[in-house]
Amino acid sequence: MKNPQDYKNPAATATFIFEKQGKILLVKRKHEPYKGKWCLPGGFLNYGKETLEKTAQREAYEETSLKVRQKDLYLLCVNSSPNRDPRGHVIDHVYIATEYSGKFKAGDDASELLWKDLNKIPRLAFDHNKDIKKYKEWKREKCQRKY
Repeated sequence: MKNPQDYKNPAATATFIFEKQGKILLVKRKHEPYKGKWCLPGGFLNYGKETLEKTAQREAYEETSLKVRQKDLYLLCVNSSPNRDPRGHVIDHVYIATEYSGKFKAGDDASELLWKDLNKIPRLAFDHNKDIKKYKEWKREKCQRKY
């Protein structure tokens, strides 16, 4: 019988979608890969120290200064393609922050923040444009269920 240590395991990240008045919060990357490119905020899980939900809360605050409660996180999708990140196999967990508080300010790995119209999102780093597409689909479905 094999143990988990017998396998080479991917890293895990939490990525966020913050929306305000039809605009999505983007961060400009401060470091490689994709230094200077826009993407959704997020970051790596601290292995053996936190849950993905805690990662989501911590990274949201570190990169944007926004506070999110665990109950206000909605898991939109999981991206597990082995080629989605040039640093190696990284499984990304994309959360929607349904509510948040604080004043946004760039920090940690983000050099700038930008609220961008949901329908005018530029080419983003990693596979984040796919996440935006999934978010739009989620919004449409959510809106249709209300009626």
